[in-house]
Amino acid sequence: MKKYILTASCLFFFFTVSPCQTPSQQAEELYRQGRFAQALTLYEQEAKDYPKNPFLYYNIGNAYFKMGSTGLAVANYYRAYRLLPRDKDIRHNLAYALATCGESLVPSGVPVSVYNAFFYLSFQELKGLTCGLFWLTCLAVWLWLLRRKGRTTALVLGILFALSACWLYARYTLENRSLAVVAVPVAQIRSGPGTNFPVNASVTQGHLLTVLDKKDSWYEVVVNTESLKGWVENDTLEKI
Repeated sequence: MKKYILTASCLFFFFTVSPCQTPSQQAEELYRQGRFAQALTLYEQEAKDYPKNPFLYYNIGNAYFKMGSTGLAVANYYRAYRLLPRDKDIRHNLAYALATCGESLVPSGVPVSVYNAFFYLSFQELKGLTCGLFWLTCLAVWLWLLRRKGRTTALVLGILFALSACWLYARYTLENRSLAVVAVPVAQIRSGPGTNFPVNASVTQGHLLTVLDKKDSWYEVVVNTESLKGWVENDTLEKI
């Protein structure tokens, strides 16, 4: 009888006591409660362990956006977008955050469908596809030369590889840009790397900049939307 009582007690304990929550689950619960700063801390800790997880950066961006830090939200949405550009939620939140800052995810004059197709695959996925097509083309050409069969297959694979390689090169030029986001309410663009240089313009948070050079604690940047060039203190930016 004692044996049955002990078994029943163990089963009751197993089904009534919930397992420990993971940091991500704890962060989600805190986020639902409106405790965004605490949730952000847990999300950022988790991102250090899993830097290739796009949804962690997405959640970090959401927390920053709720806290009013639009610039840091844009930076983290962009990190998530680079890892998983075809995710609709990531793309939507990035585009919305940029729009609130006067930026646009899709360049003017480019159809949205074309832009989304161009960024459907992440850079690493596109790189893997191109490598796979390269080896398939080599195999098809080898079989054609050896057996004199499969010429059409080799030709089709060769064309697909060439297209994929061009696509990869175009993405490579974009992926290797050193991008940064204005993380403070207003960043001053100066004519040189120092406070002794005059201020040429001011840029509000959330704007995307291309970093060209660095000198001491200053970045030489180009404001993408205005083609404005100058120097900005590096602690006013968040590099992506």
